[in-house]
Amino acid sequence: MISLQILRTLLADKLGGNSPSTILSADQTTGQQPMTLGDIEEHTENYLALENGEGKYRGMLTGILGYLGLFFASFAIAFWFDGRHQSAIDTFLVAMACLLSPFLWEVLRPLPLPILFNRRTRELYFEQDGELYHSPWDGIAAAAYEFHMVGPYTGGMRNAALEVLVHRFNHPEEQMLLSLGLPIGKSLDLQESFWEYLRAYMNNGPWFDEQGNNSASDAFAKSQLEVRYRAGQVLPFTWQQLQEKRRAAGGKNYLDYSSAVMLVCATLLYPMGAIQEFTYNIAKRRARSRWHQIVSERLQSDGPTTRLIDLERERGLDV
Repeated sequence: MISLQILRTLLADKLGGNSPSTILSADQTTGQQPMTLGDIEEHTENYLALENGEGKYRGMLTGILGYLGLFFASFAIAFWFDGRHQSAIDTFLVAMACLLSPFLWEVLRPLPLPILFNRRTRELYFEQDGELYHSPWDGIAAAAYEFHMVGPYTGGMRNAALEVLVHRFNHPEEQMLLSLGLPIGKSLDLQESFWEYLRAYMNNGPWFDEQGNNSASDAFAKSQLEVRYRAGQVLPFTWQQLQEKRRAAGGKNYLDYSSAVMLVCATLLYPMGAIQEFTYNIAKRRARSRWHQIVSERLQSDGPTTRLIDLERERGLDV
């Protein structure tokens, strides 16, 4: 296929033939078991969304400053009950500034839209600088390859990228390699496992088992999605681990020093994580409204199922 030839040419130019690489296909297995790498934001019956760019860190500033604002708010309450009403008001205003200023800044700034895999239309969507890019799943051109980074403190570090070839909607001559997640710290095997997760989702249905086979249960998908770090879930996750240790100990003394410290730290930091996650969710909800209408209607369960590439061919574009 022409797209695979273009992909091989781009990889040859990028790697110079000196790094291990694998050409990936929608209909051929890599032999790895499906696995997520913490980049999946949503896994639904109709589409799968991958976090894109710096968007995954949105809400962190609000969480940090908002946590500081809670301390000021506690002082404001203490001042009020102590009769120092003016000090309480001033301190409360500082607390609101710490919380609202970064919140509004992070929520109102456009959040990078995720990379979408649509099961109903069997295609991939990506938006950059207001331009829509896409690729059909069947016949998609993808590759995983290793590369090395050398730093003065870390030494040599092996990483692996997973990229797919996409083109601009209604402009098939404008093509680009799209990275599916950050490559730092990942191996070629891990990227192949992630590709198998995408293959299982697109080819076998929204729910599948450890081997990628269709399943009526979403248990495996949920267990994989728990890998994704969410600041607001640190305390619930820590508590769940302690409950599992309690059950395993049969009611005996199970709370060691490290577990106690972890629980205390998770409790103290929980407000910061909850604020961060709340801010991220608000920014994400606002960002979804920015999708091109031709994409948003195809994300609906009763929306069109025609592929964008078919629309381009109907217009006589050479895809």
